[in-house]
Amino acid sequence: MILVFGGTTEGRIAVSTLDEGEGGYFYSTLSDAQEIECAHGTRISGSMSADSMLSFCKQHGIRIIVDAAHPFATRLHDTVAVTADRLAIPVIRLERLPADCESDHIIPCSDFNDAIGKMRHDGVTRLLALTGVNTISPLKPFWEKRETFFRILDREDSVKKALDAGFPTSRLIYYRPDDTPRLISELHPNAIITKESGASGGFAEKVQAAIQHNILIYVVRRPPLPKSFITVEGTHGLRRAIERLLPQFYPLHTGFTTGSCATAAAKAALIALLTGEKRTEITFRIPEGERMAMSVKSVETRDEDATATVIKDAGDDPDVTDKSEISARVAFARHEGIRFSGGEGIGIVTLPGLGLEVGEAAINPVPRRMITEELTALYAGGLDVTISLKGGAELAARTFNPRVGISGGVSIIGTSGIVRPFSHEAFVESLCREMNVAIAMGCRPIVVNSGAKSEKFLKKLFPALPPQGFIHYGNAIGEIMTISRDLGVESLVIGILIGKAVKLAEGHIDTHSHKTTFNRDFLLNVARECGCSQEASVAISGMNIARELWSILSPSDAEMFFQEILRRCHEQCARIYPGNLESILLSDDGSIFYSSRSYLSRESNKSTK
Repeated sequence: MILVFGGTTEGRIAVSTLDEGEGGYFYSTLSDAQEIECAHGTRISGSMSADSMLSFCKQHGIRIIVDAAHPFATRLHDTVAVTADRLAIPVIRLERLPADCESDHIIPCSDFNDAIGKMRHDGVTRLLALTGVNTISPLKPFWEKRETFFRILDREDSVKKALDAGFPTSRLIYYRPDDTPRLISELHPNAIITKESGASGGFAEKVQAAIQHNILIYVVRRPPLPKSFITVEGTHGLRRAIERLLPQFYPLHTGFTTGSCATAAAKAALIALLTGEKRTEITFRIPEGERMAMSVKSVETRDEDATATVIKDAGDDPDVTDKSEISARVAFARHEGIRFSGGEGIGIVTLPGLGLEVGEAAINPVPRRMITEELTALYAGGLDVTISLKGGAELAARTFNPRVGISGGVSIIGTSGIVRPFSHEAFVESLCREMNVAIAMGCRPIVVNSGAKSEKFLKKLFPALPPQGFIHYGNAIGEIMTISRDLGVESLVIGILIGKAVKLAEGHIDTHSHKTTFNRDFLLNVARECGCSQEASVAISGMNIARELWSILSPSDAEMFFQEILRRCHEQCARIYPGNLESILLSDDGSIFYSSRSYLSRESNKSTK
């Protein structure tokens, strides 16, 4: 069993991550104020002393504690540390992602006493405090003599705490979302004080408001955590930590993409080149912002270059590059910026449509960006980066690369940095679990999409939907429709990228490249049947991969062609799932999409005439 301490945004992330597993867990909050559904967990509330926490862990066989509580909940952190030490239980600290903002307006403070001293020294006389009701007492030496407004939650217990501390009710302000700019405009403080709350605490928005009104913002740094805690920053880090500490909790384990491996290797090589240090573990950030860690197999240095090698861990995904050696050679260069090249086992792009120039090494844009961000943070000069994958030429023959115009090796890929397991039977079971969670959470609609890329686009269309409402179907479109039908899902949205859409439109409900391939003749028939021009047929005859369709068709042909493709996709899905279904065709950059609502509306209008 796992015990989670939450009550925060990170608590919700923990619940969402744990509900993907098969094990049980407890979700503990101080009060019942947070509304949250735990599909596989038991909700508990109330304060725990060291003795009661110790007793609870013994009674329920707790194997891992996840501390997802507020960064400033120091008493809880200390109690967790004492309990974990006595019972030899590992603690995973789900920490908040740092807010990406720097400004001369920020005055860092080690604690509230430090903040009081700095505000007095700087002559602050009118303060807006955004630090919460529990900080009224620590800041009393300041607000007793200087005009201070406190923003607190509009709850009876919060008001009572403020009154008990002797704070005047006339200067209490009740929290409203995104109201910091308005409060500054109305109250005219000459400073703000807040906690280093991180991205989920709205820290960046507070800093921006202070900059906009040209006032100082005093930031109380997070208190240090116990050194024994294992710190992670999001769902991927949390899941991988649990997979390592309690392997049976998840039936299948995640892994790293080749892009993440190349990033870790390149960073290890540059550190060795700059400092001579040969690290055995490297931290780096994946595209979602989480900091991850990866072991380094070896590092070799010379005067002007260094090479580091990592071992690809694909988890339980049947990836042909699993356990391969991925190396990065980094060398000083006279040119500006970073130039990439492919070494042993890395393919060359021979056809357009892959987002890379013909003749370039098959190192995709997202891994290039990951590597660039990590290396430029360490070194401002020019660098040459060469990525290699041992045995890549032989492995490429077992992939789809030759069909899409990548010759001589594999691709360095990955849009999320993380590989999720796709063993088909277990994957379908995981789809059922995720769908059940979405239903339990009351998600409406439920949005199904092929992976991280399409999910990113769809989240912009459904910003109010919680993370549990988005489910990745991979290639199992038929299975996700069947699951949705059998579980009685009332409203479903399916997002489809063009590569899978042309296969689904032809009637293939499993779009894996091993099961079905790109069919040019089918697309020519579609173009003719929907009235596209002869130029469209000529363009389709010369194409090599589906994503070229976005660029080779004229606007008028594209409108007819993509609507027809989507109509056929919608019909294939509707044959299985009879509920309220919307189908959305997404372009590769998410800027263009066609929805089934448009043609369904036209068909309805026709039937009433």
